[in-house]
Amino acid sequence: MKKVDYILVGLGIAGLCMAERIQAAGKSFVIFDSGPGTATRIAGGVINPVVLKRFTPVWRAADFLTEAEPFYEELATRLKTSFFRSVSLHRIFNNPQEQNNWIAASDRKDLNAFLSSEVETNENSALVMPFGYGLVKQAFQLDTELLLASFKQELHDTNRLIEELFDYELLKTEEGSFRYKNYNATKIVFTEGTAVRNNPYFTLDCLIPKKGEYITIKASQLGLKSVLKGPFFIIPLGNDLYKVGATFAHGDHSPKVTNAGKQQLIKALHKIVQCPFEVVDSSVGFRPTVVDRRPLLGSIQNKRILFFNGLGTRGLLMAPLLSDMLFQYSEQDVPVPKDLDVARFSRTSA
Repeated sequence: MKKVDYILVGLGIAGLCMAERIQAAGKSFVIFDSGPGTATRIAGGVINPVVLKRFTPVWRAADFLTEAEPFYEELATRLKTSFFRSVSLHRIFNNPQEQNNWIAASDRKDLNAFLSSEVETNENSALVMPFGYGLVKQAFQLDTELLLASFKQELHDTNRLIEELFDYELLKTEEGSFRYKNYNATKIVFTEGTAVRNNPYFTLDCLIPKKGEYITIKASQLGLKSVLKGPFFIIPLGNDLYKVGATFAHGDHSPKVTNAGKQQLIKALHKIVQCPFEVVDSSVGFRPTVVDRRPLLGSIQNKRILFFNGLGTRGLLMAPLLSDMLFQYSEQDVPVPKDLDVARFSRTSA
C-alpha cells in the first residue's frame, strides 16, 4: 500500500493547479485521469481581465491576474517549456457607439489598468474592420495543449499519474484516511470538470455543462500577429494557422463536433476575413459552469473530500488563486469565501 497525502481525480487546469500547490508545499499526491479531451486542452488559452462583450471587468479581475501571471511564468520556467507568452489582444468595434463606450470604459477606475483609451485603425488589408479596434492591456496566452503535455510528462517521470477511469465504488473510507486500490490517502480532491455530475459524492444539482466548439483555419495571406475578438476569438497559432471560437451550444450535450457549430464560426469569419482560408481541424469541449456563475470550492459533508470545479470560461485566469484558496482550506482550515463555497448549494437545498 502506497501512502500519499492527496489523491486527485481529473487533470484539467483545476487538477494541474491543485497538484502544483500540493507539490510546492512538500506534500505527496497521485492523480487519476482517464485521458479524454478536456475543456482545458482545447481552449484557446487567451487570458484577459475584461468581459469584452460589455466592456466590464471580469469578477475579481485584478486579484486573479496578480496571482495567475507569475504562477504560469514560474511553472513554464520550472517545466522548461514555452507554453506562456504575452500577447496583444484587440477588441473589434462594430460601430461608432462601441468606440465611444470603449473610451468611456477605459477612463473608469476599475478598467483603466486593462483598457487602452486609443481607438486604433486597421492596416491589415485582409481584415474588414471599418471602425477599428481597442487594445486590452495585461493579456497573455497559454498553449494549453503544451502545458498539459509537459505537466503530464513530469507526472509520468515521477510515477504520479495513473491514466485510467476512476472507479468511485472502489474508494473505501478508513479511519482518518481513504483507500483506493493500492493507494492510501489522507484527502481526495475531485477536479473532474463536467464529469463530476457522475460522481456519487457530488450530491448537488448546480453544475451545467456548456458545449463549445472551435475550428482551426489555415490562411496564408492573413498575416495576423495579435489576437482578435469579434463575435469570436481569432487566435494566431503560427505557421499561418488560427484557432477560431468558441461557440456556446446551449442544451447540446453530445461530445461530437457539429456542422452547425462549424458553419456558425465560418459565417462569422467571412464578415471579418476577406482573404482565402481553409478549415483544417475542429474540436469540442464542455465548460463546467454553475447556475450563479461562481466556482465551486471546498467540501459538502466530509471535509476530507474536496471539490474544485465550476470554472466556466475563465478557468485559466482563476485557477491559480482558487487552488491556493482550496489548499489553505484543506491544510489550515481557512474558510472558503461564502460565494465560492460549494456547500452554499447544500444549504440552499436543505
